[in-house]
Amino acid sequence: GDLDKVVNLLLSLSGRLARVETALGSLGPHTPAEDKLALREKQRLLVAQLEDAKELKEHVGRREEAVGAMVARYLPAEHLQDYQHFIKMKSALIAEQRELEEKIKLGQEQLRCLRESL
Repeated sequence: GDLDKVVNLLLSLSGRLARVETALGSLGPHTPAEDKLALREKQRLLVAQLEDAKELKEHVGRREEAVGAMVARYLPAEHLQDYQHFIKMKSALIAEQRELEEKIKLGQEQLRCLRESL
């Protein structure tokens, strides 16, 4: 459960940071200084939160290793391999699910824009 939450947190923060950086990159020369400052502050906060989330993921990883060592004492080798594969794939599948959800949102937004333009 913690792994799910941390991976989702990392994905959310990195997505938000990417959007802020895109917004910063698209600012024109006539953008008010306060808008630029607000975006830079948001970027700074997101970078700090992302670093904290990475540390949290490392902590969860260490705890995962400890649990894995304990599980290894009780599971036969075949089941242990299944457990280890499950843990490795879980993060990848969460990231893939999130990416697919983002693509669906983008597709829905594009479809809405197309309908409005007709």
